[in-house]
Amino acid sequence: MSSPQTSVHRHAPDWLILTIACVAQFMVVLDVSIVNVALPHMGFDLHLSQTKAQWIVNAYVLTFAGFLLLGGRCADLFGRRRVYLVGVFIFTLASVGAGVAHTGAEMIIARALQGLGGAILSPATLTIIVTTFAGPRMPKAIGAWSAVAGAGGAVGGLAGGLLTGLTSWRWCFFVNVPFGIIATVTAVLYLQERRNAQSTAKLDITGALLITGGLSAFIYAVVNTTTQGWGASSTLVWLAIAVVGILGFIYWEANVAAQPLVPFRVFHSRPLTIANLVMLLAGGAFFSMWFFLTYYFQEILGYGAVRAGFSFLPMAVAIIIGSQVSSRLLVHHGVRPIILAGSALATGGFFWLSLITTHSTYWADLLPPSFVASFAMGLLFAPLATAATAKVDRADAGLASGVLNSSRQIGGSLSLAVLGTIAADRTAAALHASAALGGGAVGSVAQLAASHAAYVDGYVRAFQVAGGITTLAFFVSLLMPAGVGHHSSHAAPVAESAGAAGH
Repeated sequence: MSSPQTSVHRHAPDWLILTIACVAQFMVVLDVSIVNVALPHMGFDLHLSQTKAQWIVNAYVLTFAGFLLLGGRCADLFGRRRVYLVGVFIFTLASVGAGVAHTGAEMIIARALQGLGGAILSPATLTIIVTTFAGPRMPKAIGAWSAVAGAGGAVGGLAGGLLTGLTSWRWCFFVNVPFGIIATVTAVLYLQERRNAQSTAKLDITGALLITGGLSAFIYAVVNTTTQGWGASSTLVWLAIAVVGILGFIYWEANVAAQPLVPFRVFHSRPLTIANLVMLLAGGAFFSMWFFLTYYFQEILGYGAVRAGFSFLPMAVAIIIGSQVSSRLLVHHGVRPIILAGSALATGGFFWLSLITTHSTYWADLLPPSFVASFAMGLLFAPLATAATAKVDRADAGLASGVLNSSRQIGGSLSLAVLGTIAADRTAAALHASAALGGGAVGSVAQLAASHAAYVDGYVRAFQVAGGITTLAFFVSLLMPAGVGHHSSHAAPVAESAGAAGH
């Protein structure tokens, strides 16, 4: 059991300990979504194409997902206060690095370090809550932590738009600095050290490096096809590296690691396996929706950053509504019908979005389908989290939730790479066809219209494929056993889902 290690710190009221945990979690979740609206501005200043700008998102999400389970072990081994401070330091320092970046490479490196800091910090915040609050106070504390996590994701688009439009996109990163300083000072003054002195767990660093490296190589290979093609030697080399990394991870975890990052025994649970597959598919499709809408709002509709940020607000509200509806239906109907309904609604929303043209308007053509898709997103997360933990040993509940969270992040990165590449290929083909037909003089209105039409063709194809992905998620959901989650409540899973909704 956890035992106090330090007693020299001032006694802190519970609300302050909860605040220490929530402020850090807010930072971590905020940085997944705050860059979305700023991406076109970052890409222009850093000379990154729309396809390469994906790496500003992927670098963060991939390292966060790859090291998240590793970070969860750190607090138990080295102490919650020490790990919290290390996570805050890395995250804040990387935020400064991203804010001052002058090249795409500098930005991507800084974002990867941010993801590493977030992977260390996020589990530590939950550990602080679990080791501080007991009995009936714990669900309330976890609920507050989850609400803050959800708020971080929901306000990210709006905050990014306001900061970019009123100051500069660099403040999307600099805004973390005061939060980091406050979190550090309060933790040093008031947070007591606690760790599990009897723990014999070891950090599976090799496993984390293999899966993160393998997935990164695969995404790089996919993105590389927009300029080199699938048969190019460079693409094939990166694909080979990806295969070696991913297969190496599976072999290492199954046969070599003494205490693996992902014990494959948890996948003996059919609900957990199905939940992770659905999250990988549906979560990835949703993740990509924000990316393409960001560019449509600003490049096609001509919105400024502030207006684009406010345009995402109804979608954040839809996620919250969906989450509330889902949590109320869950106890009475179980997870299967809600997951099926969410997947079906998501499919309808994406195919509806694929009807957009260069003449579409926000209120009539974009808001209704994006609201439906976002509502479906909120509808899905609570039952998926419940299914992931329903049939596993209580000792593995935290691991199951962490694996589900990683599946969502990995699905987002893979989907963004694949859909972004598909959209870029479609756009390039449309531009080539337009040029062959004589798309107008350089800089002419006709050329601009042809360019907009080509980009919208790419977005349409991406939304169509996203609808196909959520259709596949629907059919996978049919394999979920009936009755899972029926007439039972799971505080921890619902808490996890609330945080998930914000990403």
